[in-house]
Amino acid sequence: MAPALLLVPAALASFILAFGTGVEFVRFTSLRPLLGGISESGGLDARQGWLAALQDQSILVPLAWDLGLLLLFVGQHSLMATETVKSWMSRYFGVLQRSLYVACTALALQLVMRYWEPVPRGPVLWEARAEPWATWVPLLCFVLHVISWLLIFSILLVFDYAELMGLKQVYYHVLGLGEPLALKSPRALRLFSHLRHPVCVELLTVLWVVPTLGTDRLLLALLLTLYLGLAHGLDQQDLRYLRAQLQRKLHLLSRPQDGEAE
Repeated sequence: MAPALLLVPAALASFILAFGTGVEFVRFTSLRPLLGGISESGGLDARQGWLAALQDQSILVPLAWDLGLLLLFVGQHSLMATETVKSWMSRYFGVLQRSLYVACTALALQLVMRYWEPVPRGPVLWEARAEPWATWVPLLCFVLHVISWLLIFSILLVFDYAELMGLKQVYYHVLGLGEPLALKSPRALRLFSHLRHPVCVELLTVLWVVPTLGTDRLLLALLLTLYLGLAHGLDQQDLRYLRAQLQRKLHLLSRPQDGEAE
């Protein structure tokens, strides 16, 4: 049992790293642009700034750096999700395969956030400057971001957060219960193989609904939107199963407890 128990700290460390990275990602995508962490007031108007931006090294260099960071994250997130790499990781790391994937994803995302280069002098696609828009647009964006993040956290709980983070796999292994995925139905496994990102719409809202859309934010939103779109492969059968499962969980949550029924 001792070697098995050593897996628990590793899985917990991966979970803590991923949770902390998630909190930092909320700050990076929502709090910083909404609360003015990056000032883009000196940016060029998009209608007359794109041609100048393509000739300005002070704009192109940080954009190229940011693009490299995003490609690093996308490459890691996609490569480690392939069946070949997952089989290799399972062979050498066993039940920690999912935890290792989560930890590497968190580290790649940390690199993006910590070394991201703002481009304050780049073209601005839109910006709420005049009143009352300068007051109401940031407030509306803030409300939509809060709603989106609440939905994201709720959906992750519905989709078994412990299993997504790799904790459930280690827990089942230590107790000798086998692999959690082996207990799921073929329809659930089919859904998981097609749906790698269950919070696509909410993330797109976070990425695009901002009071000021500058050059580096546009790069971030465009590339992640493209990646999220390519990662989805849902069909009507998946949607019917997903709808049925969500309705079942909502019914269980709304059903009165035994004590209340009496």
